[in-house]
Amino acid sequence: MVAEQRDIQRHALPNGLVVVTETMRHVRSVSVGVWIRNGSRREATEQNGLAHFMEHMVFKGTERRSAEAIAREMDSVGGMLDAFTSKEQICFNAKVLDDHLPIAFDIIADLVLRPRFDSDDVAKERQVVLEEIKMDLDNPESLLHEIFTRGFWPEHPLGRPILGTPDTVRQFSREALQTRFREWFAPNHLLVTAAGNVPHEKVLELVQREFGHLAPTDGLEHHDPPKTGAPIHVERKKDLEQVHLCIGVPSLPIAHERRFGIAVLNNLLGGGMSSRLFQNIREKRGLAYAVFSEITPYSDAGMFTVYAGTAKETVDEVLDLTIAEFRSMKESPVTEEELLRAKNHLKGSLMLSLESTSSRMSNLARQELYFGRFYSLDEILASIDAVTREDVQTLAREFFRPEQISATVLGPVNGFSLDRARLAC
Repeated sequence: MVAEQRDIQRHALPNGLVVVTETMRHVRSVSVGVWIRNGSRREATEQNGLAHFMEHMVFKGTERRSAEAIAREMDSVGGMLDAFTSKEQICFNAKVLDDHLPIAFDIIADLVLRPRFDSDDVAKERQVVLEEIKMDLDNPESLLHEIFTRGFWPEHPLGRPILGTPDTVRQFSREALQTRFREWFAPNHLLVTAAGNVPHEKVLELVQREFGHLAPTDGLEHHDPPKTGAPIHVERKKDLEQVHLCIGVPSLPIAHERRFGIAVLNNLLGGGMSSRLFQNIREKRGLAYAVFSEITPYSDAGMFTVYAGTAKETVDEVLDLTIAEFRSMKESPVTEEELLRAKNHLKGSLMLSLESTSSRMSNLARQELYFGRFYSLDEILASIDAVTREDVQTLAREFFRPEQISATVLGPVNGFSLDRARLAC
């Protein structure tokens, strides 16, 4: 595989705002994003959910545009406008045809610089977010994940839900929003990334016009890494058809030098259709429709989890089979053939994921926020290739230790119990 050279440029404004662009002359679209280096983990406990609420409120109207005008203007150029809140960032982004970049950028700048935060809108949007929380609680997979994460990182912002809780959301006010907004949306906390058919200078000019005059505020306070718990939690929810199971262990932070080893281990265990969990639990035994493993990494912590949904009669078997796979990964190195397949899967997914301007725009942000440098595709492919069978086995031995395994079981589990001896691997 020969990777192409990427045309990436970076510029920091005097006020601390960073601009990173990638010019892609072979496409007709441009994706642009404004990233705030604050997510839900920087909230005070009693304000849990405020970052996500702020992301919602910005779309309710600015000093220049009503909510309807924002939507209409974006639709009139056939563009897509979106936003999301994660535990470590808030992002506002748009994808448009290259000719329409000035309009899209003007709208995004308006959203992040001049939101109205009208009191009536705050009251209405509180109701919307409360419905969003209910929707999440009605979804067993997301409920399971919230219960699991809360126990995994107890008493820490990373363990709390991004949406907040009904109690915290009901307290949100215009004043709380404005205070947080002034602190968080300062230029030295912002990153602008753009990818597509646009020269670096053009993006820089748009950014300087909208953000160049802003004064920076204090730097971000340092945040403490979480201490990880290893609880075993069985929650009975009798109105569910399936039992949902999540088993997890602490993993590595996002920029750790051994991250490629973890990616390969995850791929082998439950990252695709040829993975061990999928083949053994779904294909050979037909015990689950959904079974997979995934890595959730942050700047200073990470979690490696396995999820499966199965019938109440077979939850024991699925649990034991998962632990058996942990054991097998520790006991013997994977075969060369299996290792090669996992690496090719990872490399293929990576190359495919960089096909769109929006994924490249996000990729630029991730590299700037977490790595402070840009890795070429060749470097990344070489790092995946460099992972050995021994690396995978060593990581499995470090991670899959019975005393640090957390497990959450949710569903119609009458009389089901789980003790740590069962998790011995």
